[in-house]
Amino acid sequence: MVGVIFVEFFLQFTSISCAVSITGYFTRAMSASKLSSLAKPLLQAHAKQPCVLGCIQISRRNYGSDKRIEAKNPVVEMDGDEMTRIIWSFIKDRLILPYVKVDCKYYDLGLPHRDATNDQVTIDSAEAIKKYNVGIKCATITPDEARVEEFKLKKMWLSPNGTIRNILGGTVFREPILIKNIPRVVPGWTEAIVVGRHAFGDQYKATDYVVTEPGQLELVFTGKSGKQEKMTVFNFKSPGVTMAMYNVDESIASFAHSSFQVALQKKWPLYLSTKNTILKKYDGRFKDIFQDIYEKNYQADFEKNKIWYEHRLIDDMVAQVIKSKGGFVWSCKNYDGDVQSDIVAQGYGSLGLMTSVLMCPDGKTVEAEAAHGTVTRHYRQHQKGKPTSTNPIASIFAWTRGLAHRAKLDNTPDLAKFALDLEASCIETKAII
Repeated sequence: MVGVIFVEFFLQFTSISCAVSITGYFTRAMSASKLSSLAKPLLQAHAKQPCVLGCIQISRRNYGSDKRIEAKNPVVEMDGDEMTRIIWSFIKDRLILPYVKVDCKYYDLGLPHRDATNDQVTIDSAEAIKKYNVGIKCATITPDEARVEEFKLKKMWLSPNGTIRNILGGTVFREPILIKNIPRVVPGWTEAIVVGRHAFGDQYKATDYVVTEPGQLELVFTGKSGKQEKMTVFNFKSPGVTMAMYNVDESIASFAHSSFQVALQKKWPLYLSTKNTILKKYDGRFKDIFQDIYEKNYQADFEKNKIWYEHRLIDDMVAQVIKSKGGFVWSCKNYDGDVQSDIVAQGYGSLGLMTSVLMCPDGKTVEAEAAHGTVTRHYRQHQKGKPTSTNPIASIFAWTRGLAHRAKLDNTPDLAKFALDLEASCIETKAII
């Protein structure tokens, strides 16, 4: 028998300009039609009410005061910026803490605090994730020139996501949250596509340089033994730009292991995409390491589960993805994963309906976050005192995926069930609006 869970639903719909919050309790076994009959009268009654901080609170009861589910070990909570910071507070205070007793090791990654600490808080949060194995992160600003001026920053700080990923290593897996009444830009995608992004090196740790005069560009490697290898890259006859980037076998191997493990968990085929026909040594290294690890460690399990691994050229893979129905894991290099995960997200309806989980090579360390940004446009409206309608679902799923992993590590089935039920409640509630 499915137990009763007390949840607060954040419902969004286009007929009003704010997110409506309904507090209540429903069994997970309740049908969508019954849920609809309970929720819609409340929506109709409050559709024209004014918003307070972008959210109507229809009813407020503390169901967590008698007995809360207890997490045995802490999680690392990383706060963020702008509209998502406001939503983050709502989620934590109304959906998580009333029902779960969890020690949140709090780090404020809001841009002003990152600037005040010279970004040390970002490094500290990553080290804390290493210690406690579970991080739950709010969306944050990566500053550009305009943000440096807006916040009067000391410098243009690096992406906090990039900093955390480079400390932890691992692979970012993004998966759409499927809701039946959300129209899909790619209607043929009837199953989810999980995009695995190698979260290390390449363009994100590259050294780039503006060439201001004619000259010769050389690439020099000096080995530990003192031996040097020198390669001529290009003879500049006029100004231009150049870049050098890198990756390491250890990180590529952990990327491969994470990808194969996720494919086996899902029981879905795995595809790796590169451009090894052009970058024969660089991308060829990814292809060779994946193939070697597959044959030595995973081929038998893949064949047993009647799934497969295949390498494809990135341009061919993009075409195949559009034609497919979904139901596979797609492993991409760092930049490809950054771009293609957003395309896949929009194909399913919205970046606001996309989970993002960084899985580390040790198999037990995870950082969960929403795949979208800080929703600046809504925050500007909020600053003016105007109502907003911001989708909180991906941020809710950041909490649930983090708590679910905490439950897995600690063997606490009640916490795991809470995470699953909260996710299902979001999907069922959204599906009736």
